[in-house]
Amino acid sequence: MARGHQKALSQQRNAEKTAKAKKAVGSDQKTAAMKSLHHKCTVCMSMMPDPKTYKQHFESKHPKSTMPPELEGVQA
Repeated sequence: MARGHQKALSQQRNAEKTAKAKKAVGSDQKTAAMKSLHHKCTVCMSMMPDPKTYKQHFESKHPKSTMPPELEGVQA
């Protein structure tokens, strides 16, 4: 384990490395979550990750609306 001046230098180098890594990645949790949401409700425009969830949402939130054609064959 480093002590004194060597420790300060290694901490500084490590901080620079992590800063570069964060800049290189450039993604955050919100954009990653939005990439996984592919299906959009035609009534309320909310986003769902898969057709099964979309059909469950549609049946519970919009029971009086007609089912979209892309959800007809989906098993909920």
